[in-house]
Amino acid sequence: MMTQPVLEVNNLTTSFLINGRWKTVVHDVSFAIAPRETLAIVGESGSGKSVTALSIMGLNAAGRSRVGGSVKLQGKELLDLPQEAMRRIRGNEIAMIFQEPMTCLNPVLTIGSQIAESLILHRGISRREAEMETVRLLEKVRIPSAKARFDEYPHGFSGGMRQRVMIAMALACRPKLLIADEPTTALDVTIQAQILDLIKTLQNEEGMAVLFITHDMGVVAEIADRTVVMYRGDTVETGPTAQIFAAPKNAYTRTLLAAVPRLGSLAGISMPIRFPDIDRETGLPEKATQGVDTVSRGGKPVLEVKGLTTRFDIQGGMFRGIKGRIHAVQDLSFAIMPGETLALVGESGCGKSTTGRCIMRLTTALSGSVELDGVDLLSLDSRKLREQRKGIQMIFQDPYASLNPRMTVGEAIAEPMVVNGLQTPAQANAKVADLLQRVGLQAEMAKRYPHEFSGGQRQRVCIARALAVAPRVIVADESVSALDVSVKAQVVNLMMELQEKLKLAYLFISHDMAVVERISHRVAVMYLGEIVEIGPREEIFGNPQHPYTKKLLAAVPVADPAQRHRVRAISNDEIISPIRPVGYTPPARQYQQVSPGHSFMI
Repeated sequence: MMTQPVLEVNNLTTSFLINGRWKTVVHDVSFAIAPRETLAIVGESGSGKSVTALSIMGLNAAGRSRVGGSVKLQGKELLDLPQEAMRRIRGNEIAMIFQEPMTCLNPVLTIGSQIAESLILHRGISRREAEMETVRLLEKVRIPSAKARFDEYPHGFSGGMRQRVMIAMALACRPKLLIADEPTTALDVTIQAQILDLIKTLQNEEGMAVLFITHDMGVVAEIADRTVVMYRGDTVETGPTAQIFAAPKNAYTRTLLAAVPRLGSLAGISMPIRFPDIDRETGLPEKATQGVDTVSRGGKPVLEVKGLTTRFDIQGGMFRGIKGRIHAVQDLSFAIMPGETLALVGESGCGKSTTGRCIMRLTTALSGSVELDGVDLLSLDSRKLREQRKGIQMIFQDPYASLNPRMTVGEAIAEPMVVNGLQTPAQANAKVADLLQRVGLQAEMAKRYPHEFSGGQRQRVCIARALAVAPRVIVADESVSALDVSVKAQVVNLMMELQEKLKLAYLFISHDMAVVERISHRVAVMYLGEIVEIGPREEIFGNPQHPYTKKLLAAVPVADPAQRHRVRAISNDEIISPIRPVGYTPPARQYQQVSPGHSFMI
């Protein structure tokens, strides 16, 4: 029984002023968190999770929001404090890790100076001490070459690296309460495991309470003592995490749990499996449907990559000379058959997204070839490339960033058809309705703008836009990683259905191993720009050979609170840097075949 909670929330109600009227979006939410305890708030987008956190922090827009109820930090009422007093508490006694680090980091300041500034302000230490402590914090969250990267700017870091910077900043002042809003969504499973382990360690050392907001039920099982389930601003269920997983009382809670992909549940099955449809009345899953084998096995690959190599120069010194090179992609080779999904997996910085961008020629490759139906895309001029690009399209990780906010979604979907001369504007507009319906949206939604859609709906719009030019290959770069579990299930099922109907080939770039197990025919594991293991899905998951593949699989959180305290071999060694000296020549690699189509680097 909690006697002295760090945080006590009673009847929290939050309203926003919308079109001249107050709309309540969080209704009478109550909970408490004790020292060293982790409380998880789970629910889909729009359920009120993040608004609850922002209300506790006092970060909702002034004049356009109002918060009622009570929020007490160690007995002190926060809702009555003036802004100056609340500003001293934020970052010092309460810290928050936000979901999107790029919007929280100042693009014109180095990451080192931003963390050091927080230490100087809240802990009153000297700049030299703050800089030394900043390097230690960056090393603790496993930023490679932390000292050398102190003076780099946010745009020079990957999404996962930027999130680690945010976590280092939040933990800098050893807060009494840490609010983590989807802090591991953008992270790979190995880094996610390390960050969760780091939060647990600091929690035990400092007696810190943690409010963890997430839609990943595997993470909830891994880290949360108690869980609050929210739906449309209301608390629909609350209790010990083990109890909620074992015997969920609410239909919505059962829906969330049923949508969780469980690693290893497809052992021995060679075909992709769709997520089960959920009965919204009971929240119980109906029978999962096995995908149809659409792979053309006897013909030629639709996409063949040979010896793909990419370098990025690092400049420095007074005359900005080249002092090193990032070996982002090194001698990559693979092929994808029509109707097949090849998943490309690995940690941030391993070269997955760079590979996808090189294939699309959004990033320039140093050498190699990318053949689409026998035509090498890397050797084409801009006119011929535009013609060939109709056959290969890309779905990006962030659908909001890849849609023009000033264009309706109908205009965004019609544009590639008109630009490529496939349809007249009138014909394209007529085709838009069919494409929206094909991805599970209504035709009348064509007149809406991107901000009027949820994250899952925006991703469906991006899929419709990719289908507009009738491609044969789609490169999906982390296309479902930021989505809620139920929305993720819907989008993955949609992609599989479209593959069956249209014989699409997918290069599915992801760090979500449980989704990869469900959607892929074959899997390629990348590490430091190289493929270290490749083979059929059931072989990679059932019989992994390379140590890095085993490490990836071991780090996946298990959606079972009973296994929460299991000992996992989580390595905290520094990630090896892909930076090499000028003139460095990588050694020749050798592969050993385990079974037909399954080989690994030795």
